Amino acid sequence: MQKKNNLFILSLGIMLGVFIGICGSVVAEKGKVEPVVDSEALPFEDLRTFTEIFGRIKRDYVEPVSDKKLLEDAIKGMLSGLDPHSSYLIPEEYQELKEGTTGQFGGLGIEVTMENGFIKVVSPIDDTPAQRAGIKTGDLIIRLDDEPVKGMSLADAVKKMRGEPGSKIEITVVREGADAPIKMNLVRAVIKVQSVKSRMLEKNYGYVRVSSFQSGTGESLKEALANLKKENTGRLKGLVLDLRNNPGGVLNAAVDVSDAFLKSGLIVYTEGRIENSEMRFNAAPDDLIDGAPMVVLINAGSASASEIVAGALQDQKRAIIMGEKSFGKGSVQTILPTSNGAAVKLTTARYYTPSGRSIQAEGIEPDITLANVKLESLDKIDFDPVKEADLSHHLQNGKIKEMLKEGELDVKPDKDKEKSSDFKDYPLYQALTLLKGLSIVNK
Repeated sequence: MQKKNNLFILSLGIMLGVFIGICGSVVAEKGKVEPVVDSEALPFEDLRTFTEIFGRIKRDYVEPVSDKKLLEDAIKGMLSGLDPHSSYLIPEEYQELKEGTTGQFGGLGIEVTMENGFIKVVSPIDDTPAQRAGIKTGDLIIRLDDEPVKGMSLADAVKKMRGEPGSKIEITVVREGADAPIKMNLVRAVIKVQSVKSRMLEKNYGYVRVSSFQSGTGESLKEALANLKKENTGRLKGLVLDLRNNPGGVLNAAVDVSDAFLKSGLIVYTEGRIENSEMRFNAAPDDLIDGAPMVVLINAGSASASEIVAGALQDQKRAIIMGEKSFGKGSVQTILPTSNGAAVKLTTARYYTPSGRSIQAEGIEPDITLANVKLESLDKIDFDPVKEADLSHHLQNGKIKEMLKEGELDVKPDKDKEKSSDFKDYPLYQALTLLKGLSIVNK
């Protein structure tokens, strides 16, 4: 009996030590002086059950298990039970997270979340093995090589997908509408994310693609807009901001991108249980495109920071939002380093658009809804009847002459040497058409 009591006291002491250690890290991040632990609120009976199970595993499990592993797994389970975005990051995972926010890391280039025990694709990152292999938003990953994903933690799945550049991995996905699981063979690469790309669609009309929100995205956007104005030799008449399949990223980067197009007013605010989780971000008095009309493209893969930008520009009536309903991640995660070099990623607040909307589990409703249509070259690819029927409403010039790269607009002479626009990207075509109409109305 004495031995059991000692085990309980020891295990309880360990748990309290972990708890107080985590509280201390939160304090270090949040700037408060002393953590307050309400001893009357501690669930002693539940902790007794925990120590009992801890002891049984140590004594009866088929293989020896270290205290470190048991406690790490307990912490992981405690956090993963809160929501899909809270997790415990061991030192290696914490380092990978920091590398990811700077825009360079090794792996496949895929943003994922956990759904019903499987890994769900939020979006593939542009110009990465995942995108080139054809992985799509909404795909459910069910196997990594020969290992089922069911029962695997999100952190473990991400770790397995990452690896040495040049190494191979087979991913099995379930896709809505597909008759059977799809197997894809990918080669890992060093992922260097260029978060901002830009070009002129045609004279006076610019295009900016933001694929993720990193620490330097705001500065990259300013450079891109300056280059567009220089290339156009003057003020733009309209701009398309493409946030499709943008999984989000750094909150401050989303604020910077929104601020680039707003002269005043609220961009986003956050609310949580602790005082320092309540923040408000307002625009500075400068609009880098001088009030030119804007269309923001979103889809089901536009999440988190993307929704902050779309929501701010929509509520401030600065841009027309076009496309599909967005992903609906309206929560803020705070990274809380721990004393052992690891970190806790904890959901600490919800964010709200300027009008007070919470996007959590709701998403941004576009002002103009467009079907998820993909145009392909008819003389390069065989279409099944369903896709043919879907596309028939949207081809502007009859038979498309050649395959166009996704997301690009191209102008080619027809047989009579007259120019006509062939699009593979239907939403982009509609966005440009709308901007031209707005330009005429605003004259």
